Amino acid sequence: MFYYDKKLQYPVKIAKPNPRLAAIILSQYGGPDGELGASLRYLSQRYTMPFDELKGLLTDIGTEGS
Repeated sequence: MFYYDKKLQYPVKIAKPNPRLAAIILSQYGGPDGELGASLRYLSQRYTMPFDELKGLLTDIGTEGS
């Protein structure tokens, strides 16, 4: 049995929300030029790579970003 306590490791206190900055940060993670998109491109390109060493390298890079 386990106990789930939903709390942050470090408490966050936001004095004044900044929606513009939040939109920029979110676009860096999930936008067209974000980390998730880059990771998925590396993972999909590994299937067309002719050398096994380079397939492994693309897999390592792709899984490190996601």
